[in-house]
Amino acid sequence: MILKLGLPKGSLQESTFNIFKKAGFNIKATSRSYYPDIDDKEINLTLVRAQEMARYVYEGVFDAGLTGEDWVIESGHSVKIVDKLIYGKQGLRPVRWVLAVPESSDIKSVKDLRGKRIATELVNTTKKYLKKNKVKAIVEFSWGATEAKPPFLADAIVELTETGSSLKANNLKIIDTVLESTTVMIANKKSWQDKWKKNKIENMLMLLKGALNAEEKVGLKLNVSKKNLDKILKILPALKKPTVSYLIDGKEEWLAVEVVIDEKKVRELIPQLKSNGAQDIIEYPLNKVIY
Repeated sequence: MILKLGLPKGSLQESTFNIFKKAGFNIKATSRSYYPDIDDKEINLTLVRAQEMARYVYEGVFDAGLTGEDWVIESGHSVKIVDKLIYGKQGLRPVRWVLAVPESSDIKSVKDLRGKRIATELVNTTKKYLKKNKVKAIVEFSWGATEAKPPFLADAIVELTETGSSLKANNLKIIDTVLESTTVMIANKKSWQDKWKKNKIENMLMLLKGALNAEEKVGLKLNVSKKNLDKILKILPALKKPTVSYLIDGKEEWLAVEVVIDEKKVRELIPQLKSNGAQDIIEYPLNKVIY
């Protein structure tokens, strides 16, 4: 059998390919290709815009696909959201659709938007947001360069941001968050009822999540004498408990300790380990961490 899988083309493409590679799937595609090769004969790949993914999955063109949760909500199509995969174009964090206005604007909150013009790609969601806040305003679809629309072509925008740097560069300020979103694996509801396809999606998802779990973690190995073990164990953070084993020295006086930890803690941790008797410290990267 074949699983028809859609992957996002555009801003999420490179980060998606990288996560698949760490998960053990090698994808090859030229810059203009919409049909990449993958080293799994049971998967057939197609690249489409994230905005279109939910429709194609809903219609059964794809059995499953990766896209932003925002575009699933915006589409209104009924698909199975299998799980979230927290990664984006620039990092491992959710993204936000924010309401932004020029720095010099008198608009301070959503209530000040009555009768105003708002430009956005996320039209349906923005209209729901305004309705929730009991505000009537004009919402127009933006074909791009949305940050450049205020103040002459729009009074405000609803735009996607990860860091807010692009908004600041265009002299815009955020006054509210309309929607928070992350990447999701979605499935066609009929395909999800197929035992083989469901199992294939779940196994692939397990490997992808394992790759994401490993993104900000490293492995750490070190040797320590038995007399210093308690001090070392008090210093070491770990996912569960450190692995401790005897070194073959004939006297069982030295132990090998191995842990998985957050990479950002390593630079402060290694000097502490060294000063408390740890030796032969090795830091190594991880591909997958399966909980």
